Amino acid sequence: MEHLLTLDWAYLSELLIVPACILTVALSIGIALNRVLEQKIDRHLKVDDFNLNVKSIFFHALRGIPINFCLMTGLYWIVNTSKLPAGLMRIFSYFLFTVIIFTLTRVVARTLSGIVAMKLSGKGDSSQSTLLDTILKTAIYASGILIVLQYYGISVAPILTAMGVGGMAVALGLQETLANIFSGLQLILSKQMKVNDYIKLSTGDEGRVTDINWRFTTITPASDASVVVIPNKTIASSITTNYSMPRDDIVIAIPIGVSYDSDLDEVERITVEVARDAMMRVDGYQPTWDDNGIDRNPLAPSVRFQSFGDSSIDFNVFLHSTQFKAQYLLKHEFIKDITRRYRQEGIEIPYPIRTVIKSDDNEKVNK
Repeated sequence: MEHLLTLDWAYLSELLIVPACILTVALSIGIALNRVLEQKIDRHLKVDDFNLNVKSIFFHALRGIPINFCLMTGLYWIVNTSKLPAGLMRIFSYFLFTVIIFTLTRVVARTLSGIVAMKLSGKGDSSQSTLLDTILKTAIYASGILIVLQYYGISVAPILTAMGVGGMAVALGLQETLANIFSGLQLILSKQMKVNDYIKLSTGDEGRVTDINWRFTTITPASDASVVVIPNKTIASSITTNYSMPRDDIVIAIPIGVSYDSDLDEVERITVEVARDAMMRVDGYQPTWDDNGIDRNPLAPSVRFQSFGDSSIDFNVFLHSTQFKAQYLLKHEFIKDITRRYRQEGIEIPYPIRTVIKSDDNEKVNK
């Protein structure tokens, strides 16, 4: 009896206690690592921090991974050290190995996707198009699948060969789709247009780029009333004005004319002053004054006289908006403010006067 109790205790210890201890240790390590990771992110690497680097991207990619990875590692260890039937142990081994590989693949995909987005954006953020993100993650997850299949003992060479032959057949039938895909990649890799850039096409469409996917580029006009969907190859072959390059601001040119009797120096001073106030109120503009009282901010408004009109001296007022949505409100407020200020200062904005002579009685009518 005592001998049976000893055998039962040894069997029970091997069957339950040792696996339970391994699982507890693995889970404890995973919880501890995840807690350290969360503290690191909360203190130094805020989710809304756009000044990202490789280290912060990697830590963000690890969110939620330590517990899952340590738990699967512990289970994998238990399965490979326990005396289960060979068939059942092989099934458990395959399953756990698959979970571990795809956990690592997920971390690699998140990290590389963030790094590539950061390098292409050039602004320290990780905004990325759907097209590039999809291609990158598909390639990484496909590599993980091939590793798992190789572990299962399945040869991947015939699969790669079949995919190559099938890819050629698909390419012949999807030429237009492939043209859009490669056009989208060209737009992204050339860095001439990125997500969140404000662009205007030669077709007249303009707005903020919200996504570049495998077939279309989506832009949102300033009104936010609709979404414009344009094939990638159309954009690649169009003349495109990118208002976010080289600086992330939009230049607004407003034509004005004043009478020939006006003091042009005074007109310029008052116009720039009104424009600066409108930019500060609408767009949050901050002037940079030097010792001589001159605004040295690169985005400071300016006036450029350009021609002698039929009834006025014509010039353009150049304002800057850092938010593409604010450009129309900024223009709206400036026109109201400058009209009011010109009236207060006695500056006339003339309008054309035409004299019409009637042939019957030579009566003159002023319009």
